[in-house]
Amino acid sequence: MITRRQFIKTASAAAAGIAAAPSIVTSTALGAANRAPAGERIVVGVIGTGGRGRDVMRAFLAQPDTQVVAVCDCFADRRSAAKDDVNRNYGNQDCAVYLDMFDILNRPDIDALLIATGDNWHSGVSLLAARAGKDMYCEKPMSVAIAESRAVSDTMRRLGRVFQCGTQRRSISHFQFAAGLAISGKLGKLTELHAEEAGGLQDVHQTILPAEPEPPREEFDWDRWLGPAAWRPYNKEYPTRGFWSGDWDFSGGSVTEWGSHTVDLCQWANQSDNTGPVEFWKEGERLIGRYADGVKLVIRTGLRFGSCPVRYEGEEGWVETGDSGEMDANPKSLLENRNFLGGYPPDNHVRAFLDCVKTRQQPVSNAEVAHRSISACHVANICKRLGRPVKWDPPAIEDAGEATLIGIIQGNAPYVDKLKACRGLRIRGTAASVPALAAMLPDPELSHIARYALEPMPCPEAGKALRDALPKTAGKPKAGIAASLGVRRTRSDPAAQ
Repeated sequence: MITRRQFIKTASAAAAGIAAAPSIVTSTALGAANRAPAGERIVVGVIGTGGRGRDVMRAFLAQPDTQVVAVCDCFADRRSAAKDDVNRNYGNQDCAVYLDMFDILNRPDIDALLIATGDNWHSGVSLLAARAGKDMYCEKPMSVAIAESRAVSDTMRRLGRVFQCGTQRRSISHFQFAAGLAISGKLGKLTELHAEEAGGLQDVHQTILPAEPEPPREEFDWDRWLGPAAWRPYNKEYPTRGFWSGDWDFSGGSVTEWGSHTVDLCQWANQSDNTGPVEFWKEGERLIGRYADGVKLVIRTGLRFGSCPVRYEGEEGWVETGDSGEMDANPKSLLENRNFLGGYPPDNHVRAFLDCVKTRQQPVSNAEVAHRSISACHVANICKRLGRPVKWDPPAIEDAGEATLIGIIQGNAPYVDKLKACRGLRIRGTAASVPALAAMLPDPELSHIARYALEPMPCPEAGKALRDALPKTAGKPKAGIAASLGVRRTRSDPAAQ
């Protein structure tokens, strides 16, 4: 047993030793010559550490104002390799490794995520990340269905998150130059936009493979990898890129593989980031889309200059370029004797994302832009699978102004249009929308879509309208309104008390 005298003597000696020791603050804390101090860095987690995930992760590691602190993957070997990359970069052993992505999502110290899973998880993880309060850089394609990317865009706007889709060619100089020729009018009025699809993924299938013994979860988490796709027994071929990238359950094949880049670039060149083609049809092996302004989008193979080439044609000239960095144009004077480096590194795109995390601005490949581009690819695939022309109305009711949406719900519009209007008001509605929505709350047919719109509105009038409607309703409408008030209470809304 230690006596009080012995304790004081020992403690005094220890205190003297501490006082005599020099104060040491590591360069990791202060920031080395090329590193921001720890408190000024954006803390990043990585979900999906296959080949592409690790490539983009290296672009994050190269930034002086980021700190990658955790990696996650369904494959044990990929988790281990990514951890080694991170630790080697920082010269320590601090990188956390997770099998379950919710362990990363639940970490309050992580500001942003790199999402580089398989295609069928991109939208799902993005939605979970936004709800967890994270910003995200998500690899392309944004979705495997139109409804998925629409949900992502709406959620990012509602929750105020920064989303950058990994369509990095918008941040690469030769693609920027070519798009600039189209946007500036130097090609004259645009007539056709040509987008290369991935030639090696033409024969998309929907195949169920024979069951095989499932590996231990710690080695490979089959259920988590499968995610939103329809369940089926494990087979080792499913998680190989050679299989899943050509299967409709997991991907969109050739059109979304490269079209997520090339159609996106054509959308940009045509200044159509808030819309898309209004119809698609097939001509031989080509998929042809037409914008409302008459410009054609041609999804095809056979363009020049490496992977993901595009060609923009106008009444006074054309330009064509691809990942090789080479470029051709007519007239040749358009090129201004410029030379470009080839390749498609993500570095500039990652840097732009990180800058937006700090400024809270939306990046060039934000969620709405990415949704519009991938939707064009999905509609083209629908045309391809149906084998007939398809008409599409990209400027949906949800995108109309608030006054228009209020008019729809107050008028004699069909239920489906009122539903779409309420979805739009859920995102953009203000106090001006509340009276029209409040009038719908007692209606058993419309109450649920009205409260859906009112529930997230930040204005106190929305909470008051829900509270005032409680004594005027019964049954399911009353229960639903009470639930919406409960949601608002969790957000500390005084009007919901």
